[in-house]
Parts: sequence; C-alpha cells; structure tokens
Amino acid sequence: MNPTPTASVSNQEAQKRHAAATALRWVRSGMVLGLGSGSTSAAFITLLGEKVQAGELQIQATATSRASEALARQLNIPLLEPRRGLRFDLTVDGADELDAQLRLIKGGGGALLREKVLETASDYLLIIADSSKNVAQLGRFPLPLEVVPFALPWVLDAVEKLGGAPAVRPNAQLPDGLYRSDQGNLLVDCHFNVIPEPEQLALQLQAIPGIVEHGLFLGMAQAAILSHGDRAEVLRPGVAAVNADSFAELP
Repeated sequence: MNPTPTASVSNQEAQKRHAAATALRWVRSGMVLGLGSGSTSAAFITLLGEKVQAGELQIQATATSRASEALARQLNIPLLEPRRGLRFDLTVDGADELDAQLRLIKGGGGALLREKVLETASDYLLIIADSSKNVAQLGRFPLPLEVVPFALPWVLDAVEKLGGAPAVRPNAQLPDGLYRSDQGNLLVDCHFNVIPEPEQLALQLQAIPGIVEHGLFLGMAQAAILSHGDRAEVLRPGVAAVNADSFAELP
C-alpha cells in the first residue's frame, strides 16, 4: 500500500528533525555558528535554542535570513552582526538537492545570497537533509537566481539561451506580485531539468550582468547528514556513505 500524502509529509518532517538532531551532537560550546535557512535548518535552530536555554551550550551565531534570525532571537540564541574578520567554526544548513560530490542546489527559500556569503566565511559547512534531497544528477529542482530588478529582462534573455526556461518567482502578497529577497532583489527559478556540468553552468551564470548570485554551491560542503527515518548517514565528496553514529566529532 502506498503511503498517504499526509504520512509522507510526516515522515519527511521526521527525517528533517533527525538530521538536525544528529548535527547538534557535533556542536561544541565556544563555537561561532552560521545558521541556515529553510525548514530543516529551522529544526536545527529550534533544537539548538533548547540546548542554549538549558545552559548546555554556549555559542554565538549569525543567521542567513531574517526568518532564521527571528527564530534564533525568539529562542535566545546570542547573535553576532556581520563584521570584518568574522568567521564561523561551523555552518549548518539545508539543501534543495545534493549529489555524490556534495554539489548543491540551494535557494529554494530565497536566501541563497546570504547563505553563500556566510558559508564562504565558514571553516566547515555541514548540510542536513532528508533522503529525498539526494539525487544522481542536479537540475530537477529549479535553480534559483537572485537578480537586480533593473537587469531582469536581459538576465531572462541570457538564461533562456542557456536552456534554463527562467520564471520570475511570484509573491501574491506584494503589490507587484513578485517575490523579493531579504536584499530586495528578485528571484528567478531556472528549469534546466538536468545540469550535466554544474561547474561550467556556474561560470556561465557568473558572467551574466545583473545576477547577484546563483544557487549552485560547488566545492563548499565538507559533509552532509542524510536522514533515512531512524538512520542517519554521513556523506562526503566522492566517499561512500557512513553511519553517522560512527562519528563523535565532525566528520
């Protein structure tokens, strides 16, 4: 019998919480953390906040989105403002897709710019995800771009030529009906379906004026925790998956 949609959603949420709880085992007092965005990251922030409030962890953090920052403040997690020289011992974030080389598509929640800024300033990027995010090849999930509004028409033309079938992300709650990032830029979702050469596509997108950032995160993640219900695996680039219980510290 196939699971009902409600059962599938519940199972996915349980996997997210399990991945988040596994990542929390490797957080140590004194760390400066980057807090990711999205539902899986929210599960991690919630569990982290419980540890902080109980006095079991003393950490400081910076969030990759206003939503994550608001959640962290609500949970009394000490937050740091951006400043020169600030680096993060560990950033924990989710992903929309990841492959065996830990190449990622991120930005489904619209926070790709701030995510990439913090994760570039991190000594270790740990991805947490449910099993559905692991793919053989990137591209089925629409690749997000953050775009300067003035440049939008030309960006759409350029991405169309790359085969991306771009669509401006809507938001019916705003007067112009368009989704805006925390920085006030537009989001464009590109439907490539398959991205056979992510590194080449990243270079092509970087060369288009008006694209502030793209959602390909390449060569950035050191490890990922992938939850399969009651079992969590650690994935590292090009290495066979290992049971997460094998690691007392960061892999």
